[in-house]
Amino acid sequence: MDLNIYKDKIEQWVRNYFNNKPIENKFYIEPMTYSLKVGGKRIRPILMMITYNMYSKNMDSVLPFAAAMEMIHTYSLIHDDLPCMDDDDLRRGKPTNHKVYGEAIATLAGDGLLNEAMIIMFNECLDGDIKKIATGCIISKAAGAEGMIKGQIIDIGSEGKKISEAELLEMHKNKTGALIKASILSGATLGGASQEHIKLLNEFGEKLGLAFQVKDDILDIEGNQETLGKTQSDLDNEKTNFITMYGLEKCKDICTKLTEECYELLKQIDRDTEELAAITKFLLERQY
Repeated sequence: MDLNIYKDKIEQWVRNYFNNKPIENKFYIEPMTYSLKVGGKRIRPILMMITYNMYSKNMDSVLPFAAAMEMIHTYSLIHDDLPCMDDDDLRRGKPTNHKVYGEAIATLAGDGLLNEAMIIMFNECLDGDIKKIATGCIISKAAGAEGMIKGQIIDIGSEGKKISEAELLEMHKNKTGALIKASILSGATLGGASQEHIKLLNEFGEKLGLAFQVKDDILDIEGNQETLGKTQSDLDNEKTNFITMYGLEKCKDICTKLTEECYELLKQIDRDTEELAAITKFLLERQY
């Protein structure tokens, strides 16, 4: 599977979207597009497109939602890097947004990306298609106060103290897992998947999201900053993570076990799940 095929489609859609903004607005669009242009794996929108592709081949329908998901994810990174949160200097191999534009503009750039994502989804829903409305609802909930924001709040509250296993799992179920699972479910919903498939993909998304975060924590220990393209700040911020909770070797076992469970779930879906299995394997083996 060539992830770049999906990645290129997403990036072209985003470029076209912002290029169509009036030229006089470029001065405040630039900080928003800076963090989008510096790269990234685009895992969330790719997961959405791959899952959608299992049920429908009309990529024009899923691309706006996939782009909106990437904007939401990028906004969360801009805010996560701010001095009031993780205070990071490097993201995707480049200086973080606030290092280039200052804290106030970086905050507004993140706000702008979140709101542009909502505008894109609302515009898609204007034709009254219930599948599009349901998709927008899934994505919005995952990004909201009982999704990613909840995870971020638990994360901030965990600095400088030891938290329980239940709190750690709840934090990452929301902070990282919510958007990953929503990407999968929104692709399936937009594509018209059956409720039986939605149930299986929901469980798949939860396990994949957890494996993704455990792998991130492993890479914070074994990876290097140049390859990762970001600073490794959890230890500096005295945060509990999966490594401090379980140890490195057990985390590797957890990651492998979760990945195997993902494969087993995919086998129960009577569709071509080859690409979902391939990206699951990629996420286990990645070095960045």
